[in-house]
Amino acid sequence: MSLSPLFVGKSFGALPGWDEDDHLSAFAAFRRSAFHVLTKPYRSGSLGVDFNAFAEAYAEARIVSPANRAQARAFFERHFIPMTIRAENGGAGLVTGFYEPQVEASPVRTERFCVPLLSRPADLVDIEDANRPPGMDPYLAFACQTPLGPVEYPDRGAIERGALDSKGLEIAWLADKVDAFFIHVQGAARLNMSDGRLRRVTYAAKSGQRFTGPGKILSEIGEIPLEKVTMQSIRAWFKAHPDRVDEILWQNRSYIFFREADVEDAALGPIAAAKVPLTPGRSIAVDRLLHTFGTPFHIDAPSLTAFGAKPFRRLMIAQDTGSAITGPARGDLFAGSGDAAGEIAGVVRNAADFHALIPRALVPGANR
Repeated sequence: MSLSPLFVGKSFGALPGWDEDDHLSAFAAFRRSAFHVLTKPYRSGSLGVDFNAFAEAYAEARIVSPANRAQARAFFERHFIPMTIRAENGGAGLVTGFYEPQVEASPVRTERFCVPLLSRPADLVDIEDANRPPGMDPYLAFACQTPLGPVEYPDRGAIERGALDSKGLEIAWLADKVDAFFIHVQGAARLNMSDGRLRRVTYAAKSGQRFTGPGKILSEIGEIPLEKVTMQSIRAWFKAHPDRVDEILWQNRSYIFFREADVEDAALGPIAAAKVPLTPGRSIAVDRLLHTFGTPFHIDAPSLTAFGAKPFRRLMIAQDTGSAITGPARGDLFAGSGDAAGEIAGVVRNAADFHALIPRALVPGANR
């Protein structure tokens, strides 16, 4: 496996903001992946960043923990070479934001709490080319198993109209359909239960259909200008048009199923696709078909100030993915949990340069 020609060599000194970053925070996120891969290695992405080349860095990270930012910075400079990767059109990349909502919920249905979060149905099966019936949409990764074989699973509209009501899948009940939808979008949530418990739900599966964002729909029908589409503007539109919520949301046919998970460390996010808890401000979701989980990325997004009062120039670790995250220079920044994190994540849509830190073993002529 060789590196994609999309990677272009860079020096650490040429990375904007590299010297000022808190590399110790990035190291903590990287170290979590270093321990996880002892259980199950990550799959190498198609751009040629071979997972096996991380072995030396992971081994050191497991036994040595830097005492300060300078030592953490030296760790990354010792094991990696920065390489810029551009978007497919040759321009800058794009970053958006995601977070873990925190909402009130009930373990039972009540007059107020009447919107369910559902667990994975027993008849939902994974679909691959080997078991895909002729004529089934090649996009579908999940289907309904029937005596006659797999068929497309009920979509969002059908499920919310009651297609699964008799299956006993309800994990918890929410008060607001829009809150539930954004939990589907984020793929996880913390639930403040009416009985006093704090619970977490995370992604388990989906119905399989394509995702269509409400912002795109509202822009196309002239309700919100595209440049003003944010989570906040979408929520405001739904609040002003409660009679049209289903009309818009049911155009997104994809439906998400969840599983329960513990909140072991309140400072960290949910366990995501890379099977480690997400670190606020340090974990990034990338295109997992192209990139290898665990890869550090220095993100330079000078127009992004939602994470603080200065331009966003920060080392992130690839630890999640998403259906909307496609392309070599496309990322979703994890902002954390709760409303404050949501205020940050909801407005992030900024041009960014992506600088991947590539293990030295993969870079011809790299000197120690």
